[in-house]
Amino acid sequence: MQLLIYSITYPIILGISKLPWKLFYAFSTCTYILTYYVIRYRRNIVTQNLVLVFPEKSKKEISSIRKAFYKHMCDMFLEMTKSLSISREELIKRYKVVNLEEFHEFEKKNKSIIALMGHYGSFEWSNAIDLVSINPCVGIYKQIKNKHFDNLAHRIRGRFNSRLIASHKVARQIIKDKQENTVCAYGMISDQSPKIQNAKYWTDFMGVKVPIFLGGEFLAQRLDVIVLYLQVKKVKRGHYEVKFIPITENSKEEEKYYSIKKYLRLLEEQIHEKPEYYLWTHKRWKHRNAEKPEGAVVQ
Repeated sequence: MQLLIYSITYPIILGISKLPWKLFYAFSTCTYILTYYVIRYRRNIVTQNLVLVFPEKSKKEISSIRKAFYKHMCDMFLEMTKSLSISREELIKRYKVVNLEEFHEFEKKNKSIIALMGHYGSFEWSNAIDLVSINPCVGIYKQIKNKHFDNLAHRIRGRFNSRLIASHKVARQIIKDKQENTVCAYGMISDQSPKIQNAKYWTDFMGVKVPIFLGGEFLAQRLDVIVLYLQVKKVKRGHYEVKFIPITENSKEEEKYYSIKKYLRLLEEQIHEKPEYYLWTHKRWKHRNAEKPEGAVVQ
């Protein structure tokens, strides 16, 4: 059944990826109308999240943000299909690192880098950074249950020979790289909600006390890497500007949770400025009223 679904879907995905840009975004607009007005995909979850973190906003403002978000979401996920056919030069132009020289200076320090990212702007095209970096840039991905679509996602994200690590292997692999003196930059999305049994650290995110994913924080302190924040701004449809913002160059010298707290503040700033570019379909605040595990730290 998995193979059948993939065999039917793949030619459609490939066809979409080869559409000229104007037709591609016209198709995205049609997808938005279908997703928002007909299927109503996770609209209740999106509305609940927006009302929770923006209690001061009116129903009209919430509705405006919600519609803009769905338009962006359709663009972003369809842009992932474009990665099947987009050229190297086009990807670099559309996902532009605006402080590349500064990033290169960090790369020259002979220390690995963890770039903490959020579900903001576009994370699907972040492999473009590997095309302009000095050291290898490594993407972390979550496996898809359908093995055929998982292979496709792996192929898309690793199309330009970018290295990828499955999320359940990331700690082991980064530690191994450190032992082998392999210097890389690892992109890690760090705003997802951890499983409640792993919820060891709770703090405010968008004004709500929730458990925080600590993978990047743990590895940074253990391995003494440089920690940066990958700020992604959407300039217009299909065009993003990326900036690396320093969090710390000496992870081991920082107090515990320093990197993750600074990362959250930087991400919050972007969400407050342009909330429509955050991924509101995720149940990010689902554990806010859950009982905290024994020994959990609350700040």
